[in-house]
Amino acid sequence: MIRSAMTLACTVSMSILAAQAAAEDFHGFDPQAFDGKRLPAEAMQEMVSEAAGVTAPRNGDKYVFGFANLQRDIAFGVLVENGIVENAEAAGIELVIADNRLDGPTALSNANSFTQRDVDYVIEFQTDANFGQQIMQVFDNAGIAVTAIDIPMPGANFFGVNNPKSGFMGGSYLATAAKEQFGERLNEGYLVIGALPQSGAIPRMRTDGQRAGFMALSEGFPEENVIEIDTKNTLQEAYTQMSNVLGRIPPGAPIMIIAINDQATIGMLQAVRAAGRAETAIAVGNGADEAEALATDPKLVAATGSFPGDYGNYLIPLALSSLAGKDVPDAMFVTHQMVTKGNICEFYSEYDCQEGAGIDYAFPQEEFDAYLGDLKTQDWLKGYESILPES
Repeated sequence: MIRSAMTLACTVSMSILAAQAAAEDFHGFDPQAFDGKRLPAEAMQEMVSEAAGVTAPRNGDKYVFGFANLQRDIAFGVLVENGIVENAEAAGIELVIADNRLDGPTALSNANSFTQRDVDYVIEFQTDANFGQQIMQVFDNAGIAVTAIDIPMPGANFFGVNNPKSGFMGGSYLATAAKEQFGERLNEGYLVIGALPQSGAIPRMRTDGQRAGFMALSEGFPEENVIEIDTKNTLQEAYTQMSNVLGRIPPGAPIMIIAINDQATIGMLQAVRAAGRAETAIAVGNGADEAEALATDPKLVAATGSFPGDYGNYLIPLALSSLAGKDVPDAMFVTHQMVTKGNICEFYSEYDCQEGAGIDYAFPQEEFDAYLGDLKTQDWLKGYESILPES
């Protein structure tokens, strides 16, 4: 489901690392103050003209960008791709699109294909952290600059989810909603987290944040009642693994579900329904890209919105800024909001907001600050300090 083109400025913005020098405005794109609205086609074309005067198109005619999508047939990937396509068309940029299929070797093959096409810039969305170095070596050897979406790669600019905050927000919302639904029985329940270990430290920030946010607002919740499964980022695998762990959860116990993305969350919910245990389940997604499920499934109470349909509004201007020799930050983060049945119409105009839906929730900033301070001392994040948010 594609989000309406009418996008509020407050929906998506970016937090930019303070270490970067102030960037100048580039035909309406200032990375430190950009409001997330799609730039006019005229401005995009002026960007192309100025960039071409600094870095000429390799084919001597027009810019060709490569975009390797995470997977082209999942909702998040569709939204990201559509936004990139629309911005590239407005700018007059030819786009070569590949499908990484959630697979490192496929992503490496696509990288080699891009260099054979002699593209001018690459936007890379790939999930296997073990292949990041090899993929970047291909692009470095060809002298092609790269922006990596959501999963960082060495030497590439980073754009995407603020993983610690996104996770903490979703986890704390889930705890608040679970208290309202289960009351004193909350601590008899089980928290099941759908993780993505193959993608390394950055997605782990999200799922660890989900755990920390839940525990911060669930005093006395037993650590042994937290179960983590490997969803491999897919609905199908999430369904299978959730089905496997349900036998560890006593009949009638509350089941709290949260995961790396909406698709995994939905797969876990489907497994609970298939087992006849939906009555005692509650879930929070991540991404808010499965709008229909969010609008209609009573057990999916909210999702942390990442608004992937707006990614292209940033990624194409960012690439052109780089080609024009402008200073761009090493990392940019989406600013997240909780999307619920009570406010979904503000983000997806095709759905009605449900009066009275949602809960009384406020982001626990003090608890998050303490968590983030501790996170920055963890050994498993060494080498990733530059893409940790400040708050």
